[in-house]
Amino acid sequence: MGAPFVSGYQLALQQLVDSALPTGAFAHSLGFETYIDGGLVFDEESFRIWLSAFIGQQLSYSDGLAIRFLYEGGELGELDALLSASLLPREVREASLKMGGRLLEIGAEVFPSAGLSLYRDLVATGRADGHQPLAFAVVARSLGVPLQEALAAYLFATVTSLTQNAVRAIPLGQNAGQRILRKAHNDVAAAIDVIAHLTPDDFGAVSPGLEISQMRHERQRARMFMS
Repeated sequence: MGAPFVSGYQLALQQLVDSALPTGAFAHSLGFETYIDGGLVFDEESFRIWLSAFIGQQLSYSDGLAIRFLYEGGELGELDALLSASLLPREVREASLKMGGRLLEIGAEVFPSAGLSLYRDLVATGRADGHQPLAFAVVARSLGVPLQEALAAYLFATVTSLTQNAVRAIPLGQNAGQRILRKAHNDVAAAIDVIAHLTPDDFGAVSPGLEISQMRHERQRARMFMS
C-alpha cells in the first residue's frame, strides 16, 4: 500500500474549521456592525480595511497569541483567565464563550482527547470559562496539527466567517466576498509572523477604537448580530 495522500490531521482540520461546523459564528460581527451603523463600513473596500485591522489587532494579540502560548506549554487555566480579563467588551467575551462552549461540546463527540476532557472539566467546575481559541488549540494540538498550520486555519476560518457575515450585512456580492478573502491571505500570513515574535506583555493589546465599537454595539438600536 502506498503512502497516505494526506497527513493524518488534514481532513480533521478541514472539518474543524469548516463554516458548517455549528459553533454559531454566523451570529457574530465582532464589532464591524457598529462601523456599518456609523457609515464607516459600507462597501467592499471599507470592510477590507476593517478586516485587515481586526486581523492585525484582536486576532493577533488575543486569539492567535493564546493559541501559541498553549502550544508552547502554557497553563490552560491561566490562559483562559487571561482571555477573560483581556476581552473587555462584554459581547465579544460572551461570543468567545458561546462559540468555545459549542466547540468543546462538538469536540468531545468528534475529536475526544485527554486535553479536551481536562478543559471541559475545568469549565464544568468553574475553574475556567471556555474560550473559542483555546478550545480550538486543544483540539488541534491533540490531532497533531503543527502550530503554524493551526494558526493559519484558525485565523482564516475567523476571517471567512466575518466575511460571510459582511456579505449579508452590508450587503456585498458573493464575488466581492471572495476577493476580500483572497486579499486577506497576506494579512493572515503577516499576523502569523507577528504572533511568533510577541511576548506575554503584548497579550490583549488591542486598538481602543475597535474595543469601543464592540462596546457600543450593545446599545445599537437595530442589529443583525449578537456582537
